[in-house]
Amino acid sequence: MHASVTAIIHDCHEATEQDRMAFPQILAALNAAGIEGYSVDFRRSTKAYYQPDGDSLELSFQAVGVPVAAVFDAAAVQAAIREAQAGVAGYTYRGFCEKVMAAGCAGYIVSMLGRRVVYFGRTAETHVELFPQ
Repeated sequence: MHASVTAIIHDCHEATEQDRMAFPQILAALNAAGIEGYSVDFRRSTKAYYQPDGDSLELSFQAVGVPVAAVFDAAAVQAAIREAQAGVAGYTYRGFCEKVMAAGCAGYIVSMLGRRVVYFGRTAETHVELFPQ
């Protein structure tokens, strides 16, 4: 992976953790760098970023500290997404993670190509969220 792409990934990764960039800004920066998608694994506290040629970069993040609930509650996951999209007062990425994990979300996959995010639970139940138009 080219050093300039790695630097953009690291910047976006840190910006997410520090609430410096919103999700659409992160997507735009990663897409411009040639990243076609990424995955978040809450149980391992990792994010993996993927290029079309199969190259990838995995980064760790600080564990959220909330266990992934056994039951996947798609409505609660969707409610957390709507709060993020609306930019409600006090929104943080960490708070978003806490809410979706408490709703049984074990991770999610972001596809720039498919213009969607697939949230999944421990039993592989899913909620698919299309990128806003």
